[in-house]
Amino acid sequence: MPKAMGAVKQAIPAEIGGDVDAAVAGGGTAAKAAAGRKVLPIVEGVVLVAALLAPLVLQDYLTVFATRVIILALFALSFDLVWGYAGIMSFGQALFFGSAGYGVALLARDLDITNIFLVLPAGTLIGLTFALLLGGFLLLGRHPSSVIFVSLGTLTGSYAADRLARGWYYLGGQNGIPSIAPMTLGGYEFSEGPAFYYLVLGILIAVYLLCRFLVRSQFGLALAGLRENEQRIAFFGYKAQHLKAIIFAIGGAIAGLAGSLYAFHEGFVWPNMVGVVVSTQVVLYVLFGGSGTLIGAVIGTVIVEGVSFWLSDNYRDIWPIILGLLLLLVILFRPLGLISFVLGERERVGSFGARVKENVKEKRNAP
Repeated sequence: MPKAMGAVKQAIPAEIGGDVDAAVAGGGTAAKAAAGRKVLPIVEGVVLVAALLAPLVLQDYLTVFATRVIILALFALSFDLVWGYAGIMSFGQALFFGSAGYGVALLARDLDITNIFLVLPAGTLIGLTFALLLGGFLLLGRHPSSVIFVSLGTLTGSYAADRLARGWYYLGGQNGIPSIAPMTLGGYEFSEGPAFYYLVLGILIAVYLLCRFLVRSQFGLALAGLRENEQRIAFFGYKAQHLKAIIFAIGGAIAGLAGSLYAFHEGFVWPNMVGVVVSTQVVLYVLFGGSGTLIGAVIGTVIVEGVSFWLSDNYRDIWPIILGLLLLLVILFRPLGLISFVLGERERVGSFGARVKENVKEKRNAP
């Protein structure tokens, strides 16, 4: 395994993370500062504290809005895993999000199943299943799939699901499925408010920590190399398409979990949830906040949704134009997203530096 990790490090550009040994051994002040600087935990801590305190200072209707934003942040997290870490441009992420929403809505409507320990795993499984099916078709062919092929394939899947939902009477057609019963835990019903907010926040934190562990593991190191130089990763013997399919399936499962929560929070599902518009929306969240950081997806969702809410309330006729211009300016001048103002490229990818520094010390102490 150490040999495999060393091979992957060679696939990552030196200025990002591949030349950590030289940077530490060189002893330069700037190199040491870059290797030791940890901005990411500070940003994560600030966001966490703000999220925990939000219901205490927000009005009731804003708490409901904040709950919706956190669910969308969970959805954005799924896309950041797929695109930010594996380089898969999935323009059909809403397919997993919306299909899970429809699935739990049907469970609640037809089978009267609303228990949280049944509907949330069911939604996650639905998202995982659809991602496995679509990912297997797009990514596991005889020849490696191009970025354009996967992008158009996921886009087509999302568009087809949208048309199917609109034309299928069993799914409610254009009107979707309204009046979904509340999610329950025993005799308790989760309604809009602080309880639902903290439930969703707890799930987001748990999934975020799981994703953080994943991308900082050896598997995450392989993904970082895959994103930076897929051909070299394949040359070292890694099955690049299999790695992509795995992270694509994990992203689909997280999107399914988010879709389940969204369906019960909003109380209805409709065809747009599986369509191209929502798929594009989550791309903008991650672009705006910063891909490949996880926390950037959360920040991007909060800012885009917050600005949209404020603009739509104050500039009802032209707010989409203003929002579009703001997004365009950020993408043009900060292509790595707003998180790049405080987070360097090297920390964005991750140095996996603890083990590397230990190796350097061992080399220095060796006779």
